[in-house]
This record gives sequence, structure tokens and C-alpha cells, in this order.
Amino acid sequence: MGSAPRVVLGVAGGIAAYKAVELLRQLTETGHDVTVVPTAAALEFVGAPTWAALSGKPVSASTWDRVHEVPHVRIGQEADLVVVAPATANVLAKAAHGIADDLLTNTLLTARCPVVMAPAMHTEMWENAATQANVATLRARGVLVVEPAVGRLTGKDSGKGRLPEPEELAYLCRRVLDGRGELDLKGRRVVVSSGGTREHLDPVRYLGNRSSGRQGHALARAAVARGAEVVLVSSSGLPDPAGAKVVRVTSAVEMHDAVLTEAASADAVVMAAAVADYRPAERLGTKRKKTDSLRVEFVQNPDILRALVEQRPPGQVLVGFAAETGDDHATVLEHGHAKLARKGCDLLVVNEVGESGHPTGFEGTHNAATVLGADGSVTEVPLVTKDALADVIWDCVSARLP
Repeated sequence: MGSAPRVVLGVAGGIAAYKAVELLRQLTETGHDVTVVPTAAALEFVGAPTWAALSGKPVSASTWDRVHEVPHVRIGQEADLVVVAPATANVLAKAAHGIADDLLTNTLLTARCPVVMAPAMHTEMWENAATQANVATLRARGVLVVEPAVGRLTGKDSGKGRLPEPEELAYLCRRVLDGRGELDLKGRRVVVSSGGTREHLDPVRYLGNRSSGRQGHALARAAVARGAEVVLVSSSGLPDPAGAKVVRVTSAVEMHDAVLTEAASADAVVMAAAVADYRPAERLGTKRKKTDSLRVEFVQNPDILRALVEQRPPGQVLVGFAAETGDDHATVLEHGHAKLARKGCDLLVVNEVGESGHPTGFEGTHNAATVLGADGSVTEVPLVTKDALADVIWDCVSARLP
């Protein structure tokens, strides 16, 4: 994009307006030209001088300021993206019904660019039938309405309705602006697993692996941006992707139970987690004392991918991952082909891993992989960001969904 992308940041009148200040900073510092359009109620939470200072532009909520520039039409017409964060129940209702009684709602009516809305409100308001109907209407029109996060709300309340973290919303905005905002997964429910499981020996020690969870989180973020309802089953400590329901687990058994529960109604499941093959037969209730030698008996963990294959509903697409190293018996790809045949999934993402510092696989921000299909297809992906690899995987999944 030659010139700076033009983003309209709409801010509605909710307490989460203070978090939009950080979203504004994230966008301006990554080279975006941001115009802030708050509602009058939003200015009760964060004043116009703050928005003006950080955006470098005058700020108004009224259609009557600078009338000669016709701002109620021009701002929406010139935007490359409109993002509303927070989007209150009131603004969602107005947008769904075409009500334009201030600068923000006029801008939404005139925008011909992608629109992202990040709702934030109390749980009861989000779950109200009127709000859910308005969200469904907006999504049917192509608006990307992000699911709220679960967590602390105003006062002592907790629940679903929290604004996702600004860093994750900024990622979503950049992705849409980069042209990856197609909603080919709209109406689909997908489950992604991420992170390395931990198998505890005692309250202090555990067996684990080097998986950071970055690839699984990238898959979840990409699926949200493509319009899917996303469940992320994760053992990673990474921030929750904006718009995804996150189920926290630790062990392989916990991940098995959570993934199978969520997968029962999913259109696609992507097993990006690094799941331990074995766990200690006994977990001690107290710390093991240091001795000259230690003998631990292990038992096999459940095979989550195989269980998914056995229970999958018609039309569901299953994707496995194989972090491999070549050996005297076979190459990385040969091991991958054998695993694909053994597991019975639709796609298998094969990537070579090595010691810490290896350019692909665990811990890093980039990955290279080969996506093998049960239909004989082979998709080679050179060293790219994990976000880019996530899109290739979803392209493969989307092409196989009924």
C-alpha cells in the first residue's frame, strides 16, 4: 500500500473506551493514519484532547463541526478500514437498524471498506436476545463482529463481555488491511489446539516440551479474521486471541477431554498442540526428594487425533501436525506420510524441528512446512511467519469444507 492506510477508530460510550487509547497507539506506531470518531458518551470516559494528541487530528462527535467538509460522508468514504472498539449494545443496535444520529453512526452508513466491531458490555447485555439478533444482522451484512473476551468487567462482575486486548485487536486490523479479510469461514465453527502439554511428576516437576503455542494462536487469530467462531484449547501462556473462546488446559488428558467436547459440533479441528505421548503412571502429592537415581514408570496418553477421527461428524475436516526429525529409517516427509496414513486425518502439517535456535518449529516466530493431504495433495510452504503459514492451512481447510 503506497500511502498510509486510513483507519477510522470509532469509540462508543463504555468503560472500555480507555483501552481504545492503547489500540490507537498501536495503530499509529505501525504507520496507520487514524481518525478517531467517538460518540458523545465516549468523551465522558476519555476526553477529546487525548484522542487528538495521539492521533494528531481534531476530534469531534458531532456532524455539525466543520460542516463545509461534510465529515459525516467524507470520513467513511475515504477510510480503508473502520473499527469500532468498544462497540456498545447501543451502537450495535443503531448500526444494525441503519440509525445515523451522530458522526460515528453516519460514518458506518457511508463506509464501503471492511468494518470490524469489537463489542464490550456486561454479560447480560451481550447475551440479550436483541443484542444477539443485531450481531447476527451485522455479520450477515459482512461486518466482522468480534466475540468479546471473558474476564473482569465493571466493578466486581466477571463474565463474557470484556474488550479483547488492544494488541490483539491491532493485529486483527492490520490483517484485514493487508487484504486477508475475506470471510470464507463465516458461519463455521472451528477448534484449534495450541501449546505443549505438561505431565506432572509431583507438585514441582513436570515433563514437557518446547512448544510456545505461537502456531496454534496464529491459527486461531487467522480463523477469527476469516469470520469463524473459534475455540482455542490451549496450554500456552500467550495472550488470548481477540474473538476466540479460550479453554485452558495443562495435561494431555485435559486437552483430550476439552478438544473432544468442543469438536463434537465443529466444522474443522486443527491439532497444532504438541501433546505428550506419555505421562507418569503416578503423580506424587509431595515433592520427590533428590536421590542417586530415579525410576519413573510411564503410561501412554490418549491419542487425541485418532479419537477425533473415530468420532467425527460427517463433513468435518481434521488437521494434524507432525513435528519431525529425520533419522536412519526415514526422512521427515517419509515419517509424515506414514503418520498421515496411520492417523486417518484429512491434512497433516509436517515441519522439521531441531535444537533451540532452529529456524523452524518450536519457540520461533517463523515456520516452514509441508501440508500433506489424504487426497494425495502436497503443499510446500517455505520459511514464512507463523501467521502466513496459518493462512495456508486455512486455505487448505476451506477448500475441503462442504
